[in-house]
Amino acid sequence: MKNRIASRMDKLLPSGIRKVNEKALAMEREGKNVIHFEIGRPDFDTPDYIKKAAEDSLKRGEVFYTSNYGDMQLRETIAWKLTTQNQIPTKATEVLVTVGLSEAIFDLLCTILDAGDEILVPDPVWMNYVNVPRLLGAVPVSYRLREENDYQMDLDEVRSKITDKTKALVIVTPNNPTGSVLSEEVLTELAKLAVEKDILIIADEVYERLLYDGTKHVSIASLPGMKERTFTLNGMSKAYSMTGWRLGYVSAPEEYILAMNKIHQHNVTCAPSFVQKASIAALRDETDEVEKMVVEYQRRRDYAVKAINEIPGLSCRCPKGAFYIFINIKDLGISSAKFADYLLEEAYIALVPGDVFGTSGEGYIRMSFANSYENIVEGVDRMAKAVGKLRTEK
Repeated sequence: MKNRIASRMDKLLPSGIRKVNEKALAMEREGKNVIHFEIGRPDFDTPDYIKKAAEDSLKRGEVFYTSNYGDMQLRETIAWKLTTQNQIPTKATEVLVTVGLSEAIFDLLCTILDAGDEILVPDPVWMNYVNVPRLLGAVPVSYRLREENDYQMDLDEVRSKITDKTKALVIVTPNNPTGSVLSEEVLTELAKLAVEKDILIIADEVYERLLYDGTKHVSIASLPGMKERTFTLNGMSKAYSMTGWRLGYVSAPEEYILAMNKIHQHNVTCAPSFVQKASIAALRDETDEVEKMVVEYQRRRDYAVKAINEIPGLSCRCPKGAFYIFINIKDLGISSAKFADYLLEEAYIALVPGDVFGTSGEGYIRMSFANSYENIVEGVDRMAKAVGKLRTEK
């Protein structure tokens, strides 16, 4: 039989994160005690008040389609949240509710990118921002986030990579995989550059609530001249521990929302109705649920960063946001992929090789501290022993 798979599929690479996860799960089925540091999934249960809102919605029989754009009450709630918490004056008609952030990214990029367009993307980065443009025939152009610069953007480098074909630039803050947070000073200068060069900004802010040490999150759409050219992406997965609920959203000028909905309505129709109702409660009725999670994340982070920096051959910066530590392994003289595989095989700990997130990630591995404190203590101890063995053997 002839190969009937579209040639465009050759441009897509499978998820390197899920590759590690699948191997770790297979080892668990064989009886191995694997500690998972590979998946960016909060280990907390979804708060009870959110689950109750979903249950109440189901009991009311709210099991049917909503508007393609999303339940109007939810869109109004998201607009309220963006206006009051992010200082982005937003109307409900400027919000599209999606099935997770991944769908929002796909819909958005399909809407704005033509074949041959260039889009500036951080390196390292979550690879959806590279793979989807490639699928569309657009060209992702990397700008580097360097450890020695605390993973802040180098605006001179960014400026040098803007061409007549540049349509948009992606920022992810707080960042996956580095845990860095773009400073207000950097964002202010980027905003000026975006206005000067007339380019769109895609701002992924899904980790905005997970901040440590008094770090401040600034939404670039709140800065002068930026609301009309910014797509603010967010969702319920990370802050509210709702990864399996699949609820994301994008805020943008209304003409873009109308265009994005053409992709969205043909792709998924709408997000699940009762999940939308639960998300209204999540945003409106929260008390201290997220803050308690953040306190625990910081406790885990503090231990892991100190312990990792005490392991000869490893080092890391202390992340100011998200729940990832980007560990520098360059002194070990081994590739990221080989080292991650070695840790899984030797120590039964699953981490992600940094090159999964782009070429600048080579020489690093990503550790998620969205796991219990006890598992982090055990996992880092296993890491130390495995690294010691590796250094002795060399």
